[in-house]
Amino acid sequence: MLRLVAIHRLARTFADCTGGNVMMIFALALPIVVGAGAFGVETTYLYYKRTELQSAADASAHAAASERRSGGTVGEVAQVAFAVARDNGFAGTAADIAVFAPPESGAFAGEDAVEVQLDKSERRFFTAVFFDDTIPMSARAVAQFRTGATACVLALDQTAQQAILVSGNASTRFIGCSVMANSNASNAVELKGSARMEAPCVISGGGIVAGSGLTLTTCQKPIIQAPPVADPFRARAQPNLTGACQSSSGPTLSPGRYCSGLRLSGDVTLSPGVYAISGGDLRVSANARISGVGVTLFLDSNVQMDINGNATLDLSAPTTGPYAGMLIFGDRDSGGTTVLNGTAASRLTGAIYMPKRTVRYLGNYSGNDGCTQVVANRIEWSGSTTVAVNCSKYGMEDVAALALVQLVE
Repeated sequence: MLRLVAIHRLARTFADCTGGNVMMIFALALPIVVGAGAFGVETTYLYYKRTELQSAADASAHAAASERRSGGTVGEVAQVAFAVARDNGFAGTAADIAVFAPPESGAFAGEDAVEVQLDKSERRFFTAVFFDDTIPMSARAVAQFRTGATACVLALDQTAQQAILVSGNASTRFIGCSVMANSNASNAVELKGSARMEAPCVISGGGIVAGSGLTLTTCQKPIIQAPPVADPFRARAQPNLTGACQSSSGPTLSPGRYCSGLRLSGDVTLSPGVYAISGGDLRVSANARISGVGVTLFLDSNVQMDINGNATLDLSAPTTGPYAGMLIFGDRDSGGTTVLNGTAASRLTGAIYMPKRTVRYLGNYSGNDGCTQVVANRIEWSGSTTVAVNCSKYGMEDVAALALVQLVE
């Protein structure tokens, strides 16, 4: 009996000692357990903040690429990128965002794309017990804009009614290239009367009024409410009006500065080069025959064109150099209307670029192999002709009519 009592007391003593050890071990382990849990919570929070920063970078790059596609300058693109990043939770300053258009690194360096880099620092919570610095974070995104369709005719005005007007008995056919108006008006593109037009697609920033006169060969129906596209020639420098004034008389003219306009009659050959015309209009008399290869006509402020309908023009743009593919270049700061006329034997091969003017195309002709482009503020077409694409051999580049924006990095 005494043995049983002794054994019981020994067991109680052991239990009391064991309980104390468990409490001591628990007390020692508690900070580690709490620290590990706190570290897990902080890690989860930082992962969320990194995801949030990347989402802001993605949205910023997409919006910036859309702005660049529409013709925004690098400064305007940067402003859009910063504003959209802020709208998507980015709390940094303008110094914490870097915008490159085009990207300077990566797989899309130098291409039609915009790169956005966001940087910020997050303060520590539980790990501040061990570290006294902040946690740097960064996110990078690249959005590319690609051409979804090309145009032979592009009207740049973003609000005008009838930005592209095809009227009268016109019968125009566009092969492999579409018709695009940036205008958001309900009748941004309009066919009137018995006019007919055939094109792969007709694209409008607003609406299209066409009726039965429109035939589409690629699109099932016109594309409306499309985002505007940039001026394709915005990077081309205007010719410099310097040098001595040239004489406009004689059967062969040389490129240079024509200070009192340019009046052409009879048979005249224009030698290759840039003809900068100021101080008067460009006039082509009836029955005149004007020819030239590698020619660019620059119309300075308020200089207009007056081409008699009985004149024959056979002009083509340079195929190389700074004005490759550019046949007629209108001053970017002057408006008005430029009328293109001539006999059915006429050829205007190259781009007709009038960013602030209305171009009224009256002739029943285009260019060699159909290679004519018209990019203007507004365009009125009442002649009957066929216009084509794939004109690189004449120095011409494709004009984007529909650009798609996509995140690529």
